[in-house]
Amino acid sequence: MPKVEIDTAYIEKLAELLARTGLTEIEISQADTRIRVAKQLSAVEHVHHAASMPTPTAAAPAAMAPAAVESAPAADAAHPGTITSPMVGTVYLAPEPSAPPFVKVGDMVKEGQTLLIIEAMKVMNAIRAPRAGRVSRIFATNAAPVEYGEPLLIIE
Repeated sequence: MPKVEIDTAYIEKLAELLARTGLTEIEISQADTRIRVAKQLSAVEHVHHAASMPTPTAAAPAAMAPAAVESAPAADAAHPGTITSPMVGTVYLAPEPSAPPFVKVGDMVKEGQTLLIIEAMKVMNAIRAPRAGRVSRIFATNAAPVEYGEPLLIIE
């Protein structure tokens, strides 16, 4: 079997990407080469991460209340309290399809509280409140794709 050269600088860049985006795992495949970089979670992070994961079901996820979900006009997207998506993935507003949403418009949230989950590459990533405040708008739609930088909600 031929010896494979490992580009450690590339792996370090992937590790930096993990830290910057809050992802817990990245896997890249090219031809016959596969690189997987995973962040080891502490016991507390692991329990919280596992508790935040939506449970798979055979039925399609129920839509969240349409009154609480709005499109993001440009003026609102520029609001200083706007929380944007740190990654590309699928957003989930509740821990599982039959559960109530993590937050609703009007809810007071604490710093570090889970606001929603973004599934990226089969990993559930809890998006937490960067500060305390009141949720004034929710732009994300349950089980919908989100892009990097897309407005998710506003905390005032």
